[in-house]
Amino acid sequence: MPRTIRALFCSASLVSLLAVSPAFAQQTDDKPAKPVDDSTVEEVVVTGFRAALGSAQEVKRNSDAMVDAIVSEDIGKLPDNNASEALSRVVGVQVTRYNDEAGTVLVRGLPDVATTFNGREFFTTNDRSLHMQDFPAGVIAGIEVYKSGTSDLIEPGLGGLINLRSRRPFDVKDTEIAGEVRGSYNTQSKAYDPSANLVVTKRWDTAIGEIGALANVSFVRMTYRNADRYADSAIITPMAWNPSNPVKVTTPGVGMFNFPANAGNFYEKGVRDRPAFNGTLQWRPNDKLEFYAEGLWQAYRGDVTTDAFNVNFERPDLTGVSPTLSNVVLVEGEPLKAASFTKTGGYVPEFWRKAQEDKTNTYQGALGFKWKGDRAVVSGDFAYTSSKYQSNQVNIDAQLASAPTINVQFDVDGTAIFNLGDYDIANPATYVWRGLYQRDYVEKGDGVQGRLDLDWDTHSSWLPTIKVGVRASDRDASSQNNDRYAYTAPLNIPLASLPTGALEMISNGFGDDGQQFRQWLMPTWDAMRDNDEALRQRAFDLTGQANYATAEIPNNPLGGFTAKEATYAAYAQGKYQFDLGAYPVDGAIGVRVVNTDGQYSGFSNVTGANGAAQIVPQSVSQNYVDVLPSIQSRIRFTPEFQLRLAVNKTRTRPSFGQLNPSLNITINSTGLDGAAPHYTATGSGGNPDLKPLTSINYDASFEYYFAKSGSATLALFYHDLDGFISYYTRDVTDPTYGLIQLSRPENAGKGRVLGAEANFQTFFTFLPGWWSGFGVQTNLTYLDGTYALPQTLGESARQVKIPGVSKWAYNLTGFYEKGPFAARLSYNHRSEYVDNYNRNTNEELYAGQLTRAVNRLDLSTSYELSKGFTLVGNVSNILGTPFKTYRNYSETQAFGRDLRVEGRYISLGLRFKM
Repeated sequence: MPRTIRALFCSASLVSLLAVSPAFAQQTDDKPAKPVDDSTVEEVVVTGFRAALGSAQEVKRNSDAMVDAIVSEDIGKLPDNNASEALSRVVGVQVTRYNDEAGTVLVRGLPDVATTFNGREFFTTNDRSLHMQDFPAGVIAGIEVYKSGTSDLIEPGLGGLINLRSRRPFDVKDTEIAGEVRGSYNTQSKAYDPSANLVVTKRWDTAIGEIGALANVSFVRMTYRNADRYADSAIITPMAWNPSNPVKVTTPGVGMFNFPANAGNFYEKGVRDRPAFNGTLQWRPNDKLEFYAEGLWQAYRGDVTTDAFNVNFERPDLTGVSPTLSNVVLVEGEPLKAASFTKTGGYVPEFWRKAQEDKTNTYQGALGFKWKGDRAVVSGDFAYTSSKYQSNQVNIDAQLASAPTINVQFDVDGTAIFNLGDYDIANPATYVWRGLYQRDYVEKGDGVQGRLDLDWDTHSSWLPTIKVGVRASDRDASSQNNDRYAYTAPLNIPLASLPTGALEMISNGFGDDGQQFRQWLMPTWDAMRDNDEALRQRAFDLTGQANYATAEIPNNPLGGFTAKEATYAAYAQGKYQFDLGAYPVDGAIGVRVVNTDGQYSGFSNVTGANGAAQIVPQSVSQNYVDVLPSIQSRIRFTPEFQLRLAVNKTRTRPSFGQLNPSLNITINSTGLDGAAPHYTATGSGGNPDLKPLTSINYDASFEYYFAKSGSATLALFYHDLDGFISYYTRDVTDPTYGLIQLSRPENAGKGRVLGAEANFQTFFTFLPGWWSGFGVQTNLTYLDGTYALPQTLGESARQVKIPGVSKWAYNLTGFYEKGPFAARLSYNHRSEYVDNYNRNTNEELYAGQLTRAVNRLDLSTSYELSKGFTLVGNVSNILGTPFKTYRNYSETQAFGRDLRVEGRYISLGLRFKM
C-alpha cells in the first residue's frame, strides 16, 4: 500500500477515535452543531414521475456545479432498465447502442467521461471508467451528470463526470422492504426473460447509538438477437487488386465501375445475466459522528453466438481463374457505380460461427466516516476495488465446396442484399471445414483509494465556507490475449465430420427485412463448447501445429501489457457570496493539483531481415502534475430566475492500453517479381508518449424555475480542447529499417466543442379534472465539434469533425400521472454522425463512414393495484428502426455499409413496497 494512503488511513483512524470518545462526545453535545452547507447531493426519497422530476430539478437548482440529475421514482426503480439507458434521456448526453442496449456514453459529444460510485472512483477491469450498462436499475438511487465540476470532485474527464448513487439505510425512516419482479419478451430472440430486485433496510436505536442496515440484490437477464447485412468498406473496380488478372465483365457497354469487394450477413445472439448485490451499514454513535461500511458486487455473465457469412466478388479461385460479372446494372445518374450484378466463378463463400463465454466480476468495499463539529466537518472514505473479465471462445470456420452463382443488389433499404441462386445450401455435403480458432482473454484491474476532507465554517459573510482535502490512489491494470489458429481448408475435410455432430440450420434473424439469403448450416453452440478439446485434438492431428499440442493455449507475451499508476491529489475550495446591487451572488472557487506517477510495460516483436523474430520487453514511466482551477458563480435575479457562469480546466489520462509501449515490427518481403516493397516494414503498437487530453471549459446557464416540477433552462458552452487521441497510420523513416508504415494512437492537435442545451419540463396542474395529470419534458442539444489532425501526420492545422458527435439530439417525453395510473412515452432522436475518415487521392481528408440518424420510442406504464403493490409495463424500441451506416468512397459518392435489425422489448412486472 502506498505511503500516502497509509497516512490517510492513520489520520482517519485518529480523527475517528477522538471523535467517538465519551469525553469528546460530551464536550460537543453541549452545543448544537451549526448546519454546514454540504456540497454533496442530498438524497430525497420520491415516488412518481412528478416527484422524481421535482427532486432532480432541486439537485440541478442547488448544486454548486453545472449538473443534471436523474432520481429514482422509488426504491429500486429508475425510469429505465439500466443506467446507460436512463442517461440517454439527459440533456447533452448521447449513447451508442449495440445488441439491444445502450453502451458508450457521450457527454456533450465527448466520450472521455470520468465515473464514480457514491462519489468514489469506480472502474471495470482495466478501463478508467465503469460500464454503466452493467448496473441494473435496482442498484441505483440516482445519477448525477456533472458537466462543469468543482475542485472537490474527483477529476472529471473532458466530457465531465457521472456519479451513480446507491441508497443508504438512514435514507428511510424505519423498516422497508421493496422490490420488483418482471418478465420481458424480445421480438427478435423470441425469448422470455426474468428480472427482479429486492431492497431490505432497517434502522435501530441502541445503547451505542443509531444503527442502520441495507441489503439490495438485483438480477437482470436479457436474451438478444441482432441481424446485420453489410457491404464491404473496400470499394474496388473490376481491375480489383491485381490488374494483370482482372474480374471479367460480360455485360455489353459496361467498362470500369465501382462496387464493394464483399457483402454478407452478420448475426449476433446471446444471453446476458447481470446479478448485483450491494449492502450498507451505518452507525451514528451521537449526532456529531457517523461511520459507514459499503460493499458492492456487480457481475456479468454472457453466452454469445456470432455467425457471419461473406461472399466475395473479386478473388480468383484456387486455380487462379477470376470471377465473371454479368447482368451489370449501373445506378442511374452515377455511371461508375454498380446497382446490381450476377457473379459466377471465383472464390467460394466463407463463413464462421463463434461460441463464446464471458464473465465479469467487480467488487468494491469501502469504509468511511463523517464528523460534525461546531464549525468543521471532517470526512473520509477509503475503498478497495477489484474487477476481472474473462472470455473464452472457439470459432469454427467453413466454406462452401464450390462457388455458387451470386445475385447481388447494393442498395435495398440502405445496403446490399443477395442470394445464391439454386445452390443446395441445406446439403451438409457441400460444406468444408476451413479452420479452428481458440482464444482465452483476460482483463484485470484493482486499486486502493482514500481521501480526507475538511469543510470549515469561517463565519465570514463573504467567504462562509472553505473546503480542503487530499486523495491518493494506487491502480494496477493488465490484459492478456492468448489465441491460436489452425488453417484446414486445403485438407478438404467435410464440416459434418467434426466431433460436433449434426449441423443445424441457423435461425433467421431478419424478420420482414429484404435480405434474400438468410440461413446456412453450422454446428450448434453447445456442441462447440462441449467438444472444444476434441476439436483441438483434431486440429493437432491434421496440422501438427505446435501451439495445438496442449489443451492450454500457450502464453503469448506479445498479447498483453501491465500498468501500475499512483495518483496524489490535493484541493482547496472556497464558497463565496455577496450582493451585486440588488442581486445576490454566490459560488465556489478552487484549485485541484494532481500528480500522476505511472509505469507501463509490454513486449515488442521485431522481425529481422533473416526472418528471425525477437521478443523484447519494454517499460516506460511517466510522472507529471496537473493544476486544475475552477470557478462557478450563480446570480439570482429573482427567487425563480438565476444565471450560472463557470470556467474550469479538466484533463483525461490516456487509457492503459493506449500507453502500452509494445511495438511490433515486421519486415516486408520482396514481391513475386523480385521488386522491393514500398515499405521496408510495417509496425503497430501503443504509444507511451501520449499526453493527457486537456480542456478549458466555459459554461453559462440561464435557469427559470416556475414550479416544483417545472423549469426552463438554456445552457451555452465552449470547450477549448487539446490532445484528442485516435489511431492513425503514418509513414516513418526509421534509422534501422528505413521507410516503415506505423499504426498507433496519437494525440491530435487543438480542437473545440461549441454547443447549446435547452430543457423544459412541467406538469399541467392548472388544467381541470383528469387533464391536470398530463406533463411534458423536452430537451434539445446542439453540438459543433472539431479537432486538428496530429502534428505527426504533418497536418496540424487541418480541422475535422470529431467522430461520434451528432450535431442535433433531442428527447420528447410526455407524462400522465393521475390517481392509480401513470404513463410515460419518450421519443429520442440523434442526428447523423461521422464514424471515421478516409483519404482521397490528393491525401485530403473527407468523411469515410457515417451513421445515419437514430430514432427511438419507448413507453412505460404503471397502475397501483393497492397500497404498496403496483403493476408496471414497458415497451422499448417501439419503432424498431434499423441501425444504418454508409461509406463514402469519394467526396460525392457512397455505398450503404451496414443495416442492423434490432429487437423490441415488452415487459410486465409487479412492484411492491412494505
